[in-house]
Amino acid sequence: MSAVETVTEVSQALPTLNLYAGGQEQKTESYSYANLLPHFSPEQYPPLTSFKHEDPGFRALKHADPRAFLKNATSVVELTPNLGTEVHGVNLATLDSEGRDQLALEVARRGLMVFRGQHEFIDRGPDSYLEWGRHFGRLHIHPTSGHPKDYPQIHLVYKDAKSSYNFEREDSITSTVWHSDVSYELQPPGLTTFFLLSQPTTGGDTLFTSQISTLKKLSPSFVAFLRTLSAVHSGVEQAQFSRSGKRGGIVRREPVEHVHPIVRRHPVTGEEALYVNRQFTTRIVGLKREESETILKFLYDHVDKSADLQARVKWQPGTVVLWDNRVTAHSAIVDYGKSNERRHGARITPQAERPIPALEGLELPSL
Repeated sequence: MSAVETVTEVSQALPTLNLYAGGQEQKTESYSYANLLPHFSPEQYPPLTSFKHEDPGFRALKHADPRAFLKNATSVVELTPNLGTEVHGVNLATLDSEGRDQLALEVARRGLMVFRGQHEFIDRGPDSYLEWGRHFGRLHIHPTSGHPKDYPQIHLVYKDAKSSYNFEREDSITSTVWHSDVSYELQPPGLTTFFLLSQPTTGGDTLFTSQISTLKKLSPSFVAFLRTLSAVHSGVEQAQFSRSGKRGGIVRREPVEHVHPIVRRHPVTGEEALYVNRQFTTRIVGLKREESETILKFLYDHVDKSADLQARVKWQPGTVVLWDNRVTAHSAIVDYGKSNERRHGARITPQAERPIPALEGLELPSL
């Protein structure tokens, strides 16, 4: 981090900063979430090791009413027929273990859930975030992003008038980059929780798409072919972006590449989903370069253009969004830059199982 960025972070972290100009004291507005501003520790981490993931959704399947956690909701509205549910009147902060299991199952089935009025959940702070996330899996530590000081398991997104600590391509005509979070890991995330601590007056929405639906739009014979394929997912470009001095300039863990099936099966619901994304998928194993590029471009374009399969989340204060990274893709929309307003978000990212091939017996080579 540069000296300028360090001073900015420290000054923002102060409860109130008093400035003196012309003999007059001027007080700047304090920031309630200064303790959650991005910190870039130089600490290095060893490679991740594999672990056995037990999905809490399985426990909910045994419940007499797997949607009982929604019984006190004042409003439950489907955002689209196949993706997304918006909920009012359910306090995530008070969900017990059984309710969290049911939540995991419902997110797996709907792909995306948007909970409004979650100020208590957000204001409980980082220790509560970790306790919440560990219910759903082993918490992931991002190799390059900022995190609150002493809480590396909390991934932060941050952009304001003077700085950006996000992965953003300035040489593109669009800020839309569809992806599934850190899909290059051997065991990528499952249920993911995200919320904004500060947001622009307008803009900064998040797009989601159902990768179950994108797969179902394709012809059966083409899907049958895709089920025989696997692809490389790589974290190298993301690491190079940070090593170039952007996003805080820190790489805490060496980048990895892993092979995953192009069509994966959800372990709880059994649904099959397309599992490639423009940000991290680099090539199809066993195909020649031109063949791989042609198929991947077709699939990326299919995801990009399928507006009938997408849902758009417009952020409001107190909103918490949960999605299943195994069956969805998403993209931030960076359309608020000229407003010079802050967008500051936190993500809790439990890892799940290694992607299960939809085609039984498909071998996934090691790199």
